[in-house]
Amino acid sequence: MTTRGTAEQIVRAAQKASEPIARDQPPARVGTLGTLGTQPESEAGPDLLAGVHNGDWLNSQTFPDLKYAVPDVVPEGFTLIVGPPKAGKSWLTLGLLLAVAQGGRALGAIEIPTSGRVLYLALEDGDRRMQARCRRLLGGEVLIPVLFHYITKIIPGRVIETIEAFLRLHPDTAFVVIDTLGKVMPPAMVGESSYQRDYRIGSALKGITDGHPGLALAVLHHDRKAMSDDFVDSVSGTHGLAGAADTIVVLGRKRQSSEGVLKVTGRDIEENEYALITDAGTWTLDGQTLTEAAERVQQRAEQQDLSDQTNQILEFVRKHPDSAATGLGVQTSEIVTAFGEVRVYLTRLVKSGKLAKASRGRYRVPSVPSVPSGGRSASSLAAPLPEEPPDDPWPAHEDDAA
Repeated sequence: MTTRGTAEQIVRAAQKASEPIARDQPPARVGTLGTLGTQPESEAGPDLLAGVHNGDWLNSQTFPDLKYAVPDVVPEGFTLIVGPPKAGKSWLTLGLLLAVAQGGRALGAIEIPTSGRVLYLALEDGDRRMQARCRRLLGGEVLIPVLFHYITKIIPGRVIETIEAFLRLHPDTAFVVIDTLGKVMPPAMVGESSYQRDYRIGSALKGITDGHPGLALAVLHHDRKAMSDDFVDSVSGTHGLAGAADTIVVLGRKRQSSEGVLKVTGRDIEENEYALITDAGTWTLDGQTLTEAAERVQQRAEQQDLSDQTNQILEFVRKHPDSAATGLGVQTSEIVTAFGEVRVYLTRLVKSGKLAKASRGRYRVPSVPSVPSGGRSASSLAAPLPEEPPDDPWPAHEDDAA
């Protein structure tokens, strides 16, 4: 090829590169992962469809059961544990970690089948406080489990690498907790919205669990100050974090109260609310099982809403031997005999859903569905979590008491 020919080819190539993109040719879409697929199909190759499976393939697969750090509360995957400052999040979480490491009972009632290795990134604590808290929660002369690991300081910006390094050293790790997200949350990058930052961080944390099947990674985070009917909306910040999480656990407790509620929802577990009681940092279920704790949430709400008279009627119906146990219900005449003419109260209780008519002239308390063990079936999996539209009795310091 002559020098002149080569020069002409370079000029033509430069002219072609400077021409505007044709109207019928869509421009390349650029995102955080770079240019996204504008190549002709013939150049794209078959790899774009490598992950497509059909029903026959799916029918032939056998997948391992969902694993739990804490059965029916904290499954494998990325979990957000949310609550207001000084509500007791850190005490709650430390109790769960010790139960997993020890192989005992979480929240005083949930059996942990086998002990597992745990890592606690307690970034607002020190060694002395950690020892004191562990001894208080374990009680007596019980030694702190050898499978319990913790760290109180990490190199700024290296939380992901720190966790990955621990997992390489201990691939059998079952449960990792970061306390709190505010200690490791980086600022948004240039041109990045708060939602994009939150989702990027949430996705990076979820990526750890995706790469380590069976691992549960929980991150403690504060809630919003604004009230909402949907407890998922209580997650502070944008919905980017909630959208990336597999599970959301929200702890609620009124100031000066020993009663709390644990609200749980996620992609792989049943949504429910469980009544808790706290005493000097120790959280326990208000009941012997998760089902009983769920019933107690309903009972607390009933007692708060109703007058003394209606509370007595409701308790009478609940304790009656022919109420919820058999479905026969309590006769109106029995209630009238016990309390006088209270038919107007019965009507109000039925309208509010506190009582149900078992049959004509009979009343019962609506039952609460039992909590399944080991998560739910594939047919009942919840829809993905939302994307963007996103202690007083405790020692001082948030997470002395978070």
